[in-house]
Amino acid sequence: MDFAAGRLGLWTFALDTQPATRVRELAAEIEELGYGALWVGEGFGRNALTQAGMLLDATENLVVGTGIANIYFRDPIAMASGERSLAEAHPGRFVLGLGGHRTDDRPLVHLGYRIPSGGRAVETVGNYLDAMDAVPLQSPAPAVPNHRVLGVLGPKMLALSAARTSGALTYLVPVAHTEDARPRLGPDAVLAVEQAVVLDPDADRAREVARAHVAGYLRMKGAQAKDKLRFGFTEEELTGTPSDRVVDALVAGGGPKAFDAIAERVQAHFDAGADHVCLQVLTADPSTAPEAEWRELAALVQGR
Repeated sequence: MDFAAGRLGLWTFALDTQPATRVRELAAEIEELGYGALWVGEGFGRNALTQAGMLLDATENLVVGTGIANIYFRDPIAMASGERSLAEAHPGRFVLGLGGHRTDDRPLVHLGYRIPSGGRAVETVGNYLDAMDAVPLQSPAPAVPNHRVLGVLGPKMLALSAARTSGALTYLVPVAHTEDARPRLGPDAVLAVEQAVVLDPDADRAREVARAHVAGYLRMKGAQAKDKLRFGFTEEELTGTPSDRVVDALVAGGGPKAFDAIAERVQAHFDAGADHVCLQVLTADPSTAPEAEWRELAALVQGR
């Protein structure tokens, strides 16, 4: 499958805190550094599709992906029309990553498709994809087919990704997850893996940054915590303060040999079957874009 994102990219929330002019400058620099793709998350910052448009307009060849655009934030009509608009304007350069979950701090929205009782993820996402595909769009079709991927973890969602989209984008996973996901997806589906990294040379400080990041996701007590049990981690390790074993399996780097450790983790994902790895740089100040770290990690692009 033609997936133009290349082998190595970046994943970030950090652009949400930057003014639009700076976002455009950073996107251009990321492209110049040689990264194949830039993935942006969606929370309470910019609309992921709007930000993707800014990034695509600011670059020439960089692939931009939503990682992910939350299905609970917009009606399928809005998602489908936004996808087509970006794909038409930037042929082959936009990847629509879909996913999402409900948390107590996010207001409920009305969606024009059936949500199964109990919040069953596979049926919910399947219905959403059906609704998107049924939208009678009147805008010009893209010159080339657009890629969609699903932000997924579990076996059933991996199977849905392979059956209904170009593949999967996994997030906060150990290498063992990549090894497990590859055969579930089959040889033709894309497997893109987000990998959190820390470049701080102080090992203790780096681990605390990593631990805070991991703990934030495990506290949600959703798919992230549940999925880790499939790979030998215990409830005790995943509850409260994550163990060093959990943190080290999910976040790479830290200490005087951080770069080498990150390079080894990236290669391990490729060896396990990943097609694309996108690096999320963690720092003690998430409100600041990690520009120096992006530049340092660009050395990994060579030969990928």
